[in-house]
Amino acid sequence: LQLMNMVSPEELEDDEEYQGMTYNNIWEDIAEECSKYGNIIDMKIPRPHEGTLVPGCGLIFVRYETQDETLNALRALAGRKFADRTVVASFIEEENYLADNF
Repeated sequence: LQLMNMVSPEELEDDEEYQGMTYNNIWEDIAEECSKYGNIIDMKIPRPHEGTLVPGCGLIFVRYETQDETLNALRALAGRKFADRTVVASFIEEENYLADNF
């Protein structure tokens, strides 16, 4: 599952506080919300590296145990508000996820 518009690259830049949130807080909040829809196998939140954007930066990728869980999460999260932003959700091919091909 690919989630867009939940975080900005600036919020992910380092572990220091950014507008009251740290990277770990962001990770925990997203993992907690996403776990409501199924068993999370893995989650990736690409971050800028030394001030340089990396592919997928600002996107969130969640791998669920089953396709049904992924579909449930997509239906539940698409269009929802997160940090005053409207979440956009779509599928990503599993092989692209595993290869970090964002």
